[in-house]
Amino acid sequence: MKRRTFLKKLGVATAGAVVVPYILPSGRLFAATGMQLAQHVVYVMFAGGVRQQESVLQRYLSDSQQFPVAGNIMLNMLNGAQPITKRVYGTDPVGEPRGSAPIPAILQNTLQSQGTLFPEMRTTTAGHFSGLNTLLTGNTGVTQGLRQKPVFPTIFEYLRRHLNTPASKVWFIGNRIGNSIPLLNHSEHPNYGMQYGANFLAPNVTFSQAGYTHLSNAKIYHPEEELAPMLQMKYFLNNTYNSNGGIALPEIGNTEEEKLAIREFIRQMYQKQLLGQVSMPPVADNGDLRNVGYACEVMKTFKPALTVVNMDAVDGCHSNFTGYLRALHRADHAVGYLWNYIQTQIPEMAGNTILMVSPEHGRNLNPNPIQDENDWYAYDHSDQNSLRTFSLMAGPNVPSNLSVGTPTNPVGLAMDHVLTIAEILGCKNEVASSGLLAGGVQSLFDRI
Repeated sequence: MKRRTFLKKLGVATAGAVVVPYILPSGRLFAATGMQLAQHVVYVMFAGGVRQQESVLQRYLSDSQQFPVAGNIMLNMLNGAQPITKRVYGTDPVGEPRGSAPIPAILQNTLQSQGTLFPEMRTTTAGHFSGLNTLLTGNTGVTQGLRQKPVFPTIFEYLRRHLNTPASKVWFIGNRIGNSIPLLNHSEHPNYGMQYGANFLAPNVTFSQAGYTHLSNAKIYHPEEELAPMLQMKYFLNNTYNSNGGIALPEIGNTEEEKLAIREFIRQMYQKQLLGQVSMPPVADNGDLRNVGYACEVMKTFKPALTVVNMDAVDGCHSNFTGYLRALHRADHAVGYLWNYIQTQIPEMAGNTILMVSPEHGRNLNPNPIQDENDWYAYDHSDQNSLRTFSLMAGPNVPSNLSVGTPTNPVGLAMDHVLTIAEILGCKNEVASSGLLAGGVQSLFDRI
């Protein structure tokens, strides 16, 4: 929707255009041929760059800061005992060292014990945006820069086109609007594109103070009598999308029913926010955790076939290793909360959802010269160690307590997730035969 039209037709249908801009008319081109393994997929992009050493290898400080202290800080996702000394990744109890109290696990049984872990996979890029492209398109696109829509179709488009999935059943919950994140909800591919995109929501922008000020009243402004509020909205929009170089998001048609549903959802979220009733993890002290809380609200309302959630607080590892450990521990906390919320608070999705979790890439083997408050060295992402990654999935038809691959025998590619989701939801053959996936891509079910 163009900004001029946006300002004329302001309201929470308008708010939907800011942060849920894409709801599209559907139209099946041909019938899907596959059988579903589950009716819902939740795909968490554990983004920001996660080193194997501190995650699946559970080395903690042993392979980073030269302290012989190993242990598991991802208590909901992975099996394994915690470190017993030098704990800095938890909360801050009064009178105790900062971060010394680990956040208790939410899940009684880890996701690893409930499902299948691929502890050693490979990706082809160590860049954040190209890595996220890889996770969403099943192709590398490594030469693609920021501020550009994906070249290859996204999993959103495959589902919308081949399964006739309504737009209100396909959501991308972005933790921010910078780094071109809002551009990832559809590609520019001529056979797919905008008309098959996903709804994009950036809760940390929409439900910020600025978002509340400008969007919460769901009012339609008169263009002559109430020019000042319209100009305020224009200013807010300009600043909102300034990080994308002022690129306007494409215009998309909405069904009236979907407009009304989104309008009501946004209105309820502002009301619940004021009352402190938005579903949030027990510890919600960074943007990733708040993002997951709002993702749970989206799922509870719309019961999507596919919900993609992005997290990237671990990217602070460039300059603060202690902060990276804390963010990694909290991201695990968020995933545990999300999975538990689905099973206990959304009966339509409980027992009928497959959860997939994967970073977009890893981090370097050796540190950079930057030290944090603990004199611990930071890590960038540019070497071969950065191409090591992992994946975890759990839910119906996923083998339990299974690990596939080892450091000396990696199994799986980051690009595999797109075909895996297609298989789960029933259009594997159509996606595989599109000719638009990277060579060597398989469903993770075929790799088991």
